[in-house]
Amino acid sequence: MKLHEYQAKELVEKFAVPTVNGKTGFSITELEAIIRGFNQWPLVLKAQIHAGGRGKGGGIKIVQNFDDALDKARAMLGMTLITPQTGPEGRVVKRILVTPVADIIKEFYAGIVLDRERNQSVLMASTEGGMEIETVAQQTPEKIIREYIDNSLGLRDFQARRVAFALGFTGPVLRTAVKFFHCLYTAYIQNDCSLLEINPLVLTRSDELLALDVKMNIDDNALYRHPDIQKMRDTDEENPLEVEASKYNLNYIKLNGTVGCMVNGAGLAMATMDIIKYTGAEPANFLDVGGGASEETVENGLRIILADQNVKAVLINIFGGIVRCDRVARGVINAAQKIGVTVPVVVRLAGTNADIAAQLLENSGLNIISANDLADAARKVVDALNKTGRAA
Repeated sequence: MKLHEYQAKELVEKFAVPTVNGKTGFSITELEAIIRGFNQWPLVLKAQIHAGGRGKGGGIKIVQNFDDALDKARAMLGMTLITPQTGPEGRVVKRILVTPVADIIKEFYAGIVLDRERNQSVLMASTEGGMEIETVAQQTPEKIIREYIDNSLGLRDFQARRVAFALGFTGPVLRTAVKFFHCLYTAYIQNDCSLLEINPLVLTRSDELLALDVKMNIDDNALYRHPDIQKMRDTDEENPLEVEASKYNLNYIKLNGTVGCMVNGAGLAMATMDIIKYTGAEPANFLDVGGGASEETVENGLRIILADQNVKAVLINIFGGIVRCDRVARGVINAAQKIGVTVPVVVRLAGTNADIAAQLLENSGLNIISANDLADAARKVVDALNKTGRAA
């Protein structure tokens, strides 16, 4: 689950990570009161959306006085903010964070992320703060410092010092940096983060280190431990189909292709998407109905897939282990009858009760294309797309 900047700052502050104090307004009336409450100028107005690169799209403004602040707040609130990370559709700004301007000497980057290949968290830092870290990684990877953290030991003092030295810190600032990295790691662990990023991390003229911007992603599987964080969820920032899928505990991610995919198991989902691409089409989604899917789960999954206007064909690829194939077939039939499916549907079922499922589908009277194996299913769904002129 992604959080807004102001929410992430609230969470890291609880673990002594210093930030720039600010307040968030959801209306012009609230923002006017917030701006009047500051006794210093200039201020910064920061649009709160779940995307980076806000400054490039006009979502971060420095204001010099009250009238300037109110004018820019009115223009920003409700605007469709387009950044390199939002796509051309952009995001509507519904909340604005107001903070004082920090007295910055230099900007840095610091972040902790889960490295899934090594099954370790990694503390990353760079002197190239304020830039997109992905660009730095591609063009000047030597400027990124990495310290892999043993999960059983946590971040060690020597690791924090090594990163601080590499950033050029000395004396009191070095000690401040070591403490900062430890606090950051504690916030990362205690909140079950999959990513905690400070960009920029700034050094001020008074030798303070401040988290000027904070990005935090929480592991969805750990949210049951954090009911307070669950309340911070902003569904307006999420894809409506993904929000709908979450109501039924479906793992759904929208993609940009034309073939809707329904599978059971993340590994099978990846294999299915790969073979669709290999055969000449593009997947429209990732949808895992889970190992114990019921008829209702399958029905809801198919309904969500077909709600995507980009879906021109559907490939259902189920391996019946815990879930029975006949149960899946009944869910497909029920959904198809209720929704009125108008696109080709290719079904490959293997495993428990696959023979019964095949008979159910054959006797359903629906236009469902059966496949023998995964390769056959991919070929048939691409052929169906080509015949209808929907492959693009």
